[in-house]
Amino acid sequence: MIAALIARDVRRAIGGAAWLPVGFFLLVATLVPFAVGPDARLLGRIGGGALWIAALTAALLPIERLIEPDRADGVLDQLALHGLAEESVALAKIVAHWLTFAPLLLLAAVPGSVILGLDSQSLGRALIALAVGTPGLAALAVAVAALTAGLPRAGALAGILLLPLAVPLLIFAAAASGDGGSGALLLEAAVSLLIAAGAPFVAGAAIRAGRT
Repeated sequence: MIAALIARDVRRAIGGAAWLPVGFFLLVATLVPFAVGPDARLLGRIGGGALWIAALTAALLPIERLIEPDRADGVLDQLALHGLAEESVALAKIVAHWLTFAPLLLLAAVPGSVILGLDSQSLGRALIALAVGTPGLAALAVAVAALTAGLPRAGALAGILLLPLAVPLLIFAAAASGDGGSGALLLEAAVSLLIAAGAPFVAGAAIRAGRT
């Protein structure tokens, strides 16, 4: 049943607006050179961090459609009646969200790096940092979506919750993107793994609380 739920969410995302976060990611990356100027060395230093800020803001766009549609339509209640634990539902949604969010983001990082003037080595480090950090980012988005599902102005509230919680991931991911010789990548991987491991339990508890 979990595999069927993952496949359903992937099909729904692909048939919907999965391209919107990617478009927003590229838009933010395009605006950075206008904000800081055309200095190639400056853009090279901040390019990895700029890509991660773009990824973080792009992660806000799909939050309202991760949990709320299934809650409003009673799908979560039906899954509970079939004996599927809320934590399992949350895990399936994290996997589905990552499958529809991360690969497109990694592809968009290539033209994004060209816009920011990154060289091939910087691009490689940025792609590795994105690949390592996006599972945690996807898990955090689903957990925040579960916490804000059914609340008024959930989109604004989700941004207020997600951005501060993602700061540790952003710090180490930006450092890993800029310096391949440091231990920042390992710290980023640890933070991403911690978020991915804990998010299903947070989201599951939030889904149960929303049902009572």
